[in-house]
Amino acid sequence: MSRVSSGFVSFSGSVSRRKSPFITRLALALSFVAVLIIAFIVLTVYSSNRLMNVKGNIVTNVPSNILPSYSTTSFESADGQTSLQGWFFKTKNPISTIIVVHDAGSNRLPFGVEMIDMIEGWLENHYNVFLFDQRNCGTSGGDCCTYGYLEWQDVLGAIAIVKQISVTTDVILCGIGTGCTSSVLAYANLPPEGASEQDLSRYDAKIKNLGFSKSYIAGMILDSPAKESDDYIKPQVVRSEPLGFATQFSVPYAIRVSSGGSNLSLAAEIARLPIPVLIIYGGHDTFIGADKIDQIITERSRLNSSITKSVMVSGAGYLEEYTINKNLYMEKIQDFLDSYYLIENTNAKTKK
Repeated sequence: MSRVSSGFVSFSGSVSRRKSPFITRLALALSFVAVLIIAFIVLTVYSSNRLMNVKGNIVTNVPSNILPSYSTTSFESADGQTSLQGWFFKTKNPISTIIVVHDAGSNRLPFGVEMIDMIEGWLENHYNVFLFDQRNCGTSGGDCCTYGYLEWQDVLGAIAIVKQISVTTDVILCGIGTGCTSSVLAYANLPPEGASEQDLSRYDAKIKNLGFSKSYIAGMILDSPAKESDDYIKPQVVRSEPLGFATQFSVPYAIRVSSGGSNLSLAAEIARLPIPVLIIYGGHDTFIGADKIDQIITERSRLNSSITKSVMVSGAGYLEEYTINKNLYMEKIQDFLDSYYLIENTNAKTKK
């Protein structure tokens, strides 16, 4: 009996010794995985905070005597918490007011002093112009950049102040880079014209109290629109952040979560817009991808060909179109304006 008992104990101990190395290796592997996960989370938070703290430069070195006459405006974003600053340029007998919505990390003069020619051209062709700094840019308030996920409220604030100070009955949004996201989201978050009380009940009180609907936005000029709103953040992460190739999806997600937004299919939204749209992009754009913008144009043209125009500036990279070929850039915008707004304005005057 004792030998059997002794043999049993010896067998049990042998199993225990064989399991021990396996358990140790498993514990080490799990610990390593845990460290990697923690490091990934820390890196994601670090990169997202860095990108959200990008602040647009203040407009400097622009002599006031070379700018057309303008009035300085202070107004609030539609969130009611962010103070914004802008310039309003007024012309005689305006057809509409063009609101420029700049890229992340930029300011109210996204093309610098070279933009003065654009402003003067619009004024000469009877379009008021409104330039403003989005949150955390230029002289506006706010402490974070969210690549359009919160800035759309700034666009609605800009439209609201233009409605107060301009005699025009609508506006045209000119989105540049992430300004495309801000512009499209601003439109998407407005109630449709003639919405019922039941439909209006779904909108926040601040939106309802703005006093205008989707119909107040008469068209959009979109410089380098992306297929998805996150597409403006991913390449930035890859190019500028440590181990960006690994965090290019988690960082945009973190920025979205912190701003309470969701990844938007800009391509789908742009394709469905029931208003005239002009898309401008560079043929050598490797940031957003010229091929992806081609796809947006194809889908947009399929659904709304009669109110769609586009131009590709050969040799231009991301947001380089105006710098590479200013004359073509301005010519195509003016052609767009003449095609859809000058005719309507002339017809309206004829009917009167």
